[in-house]
Amino acid sequence: MELSGRAIGYDELRTLKTLALAGALDGESKISCSGLAGKLDVSNQTASRRLQGLEDADLLEREIVGDGQWVSITRDGESLLQREYAHYQRIFESQVGVTLTGTLTSGMSEGGHYITLPGYMRQFERKLGYEPFAGTLNVELDDGSVRARARMDALDPIEIDGWEDDERTYGPAFCYPATIEFPAGTYEQAHVIAPERTHHDDDQLELIAPEKLRERFNADDGDTLTIHVHE
Repeated sequence: MELSGRAIGYDELRTLKTLALAGALDGESKISCSGLAGKLDVSNQTASRRLQGLEDADLLEREIVGDGQWVSITRDGESLLQREYAHYQRIFESQVGVTLTGTLTSGMSEGGHYITLPGYMRQFERKLGYEPFAGTLNVELDDGSVRARARMDALDPIEIDGWEDDERTYGPAFCYPATIEFPAGTYEQAHVIAPERTHHDDDQLELIAPEKLRERFNADDGDTLTIHVHE
């Protein structure tokens, strides 16, 4: 595994998990190199190198003080742990996936344009088994779901290949089967769509389906939705 140009191996991941268990995931946690070394069963010098490596990889922030150091795990560090969690879920649980919640919001209508392009539509019909409605369902995720979203990286997506026409090149995308719980009912034939290159932030989730789900479920902006993403 590589992040920020640095290789992240078992030792670094183990150190990150140890710091998370010490409270560094929820805010700053005060540690000493000797204390960390004891938990990892390594020398003080090795513990110091591990901390420096995690900081250099942007997985950890720290402030050295007279009697130790304050450390906190960054968003990238938490995403790495979320992916690790998803891998263990694959090992020990029968169903692999992640549950996200958020509020329905209006998109910028760009998704509907792109998914109807023939190079994408042919693949949707072949790989998803349906022709999507010409528009995406847009969900603004809550804070907890923004954090949990990284678990999707451990799922095996349905890959939509990039393609090109006479005017431009269109990038690939990844689709994940999803069940959506609306206030008025549940829909099981949707997919999260995640373009390889997107202008959306991590708190924005786009879904496609063969129907206009807003009309079917009489849904409005501000409705709370629960999305179960799986393989």
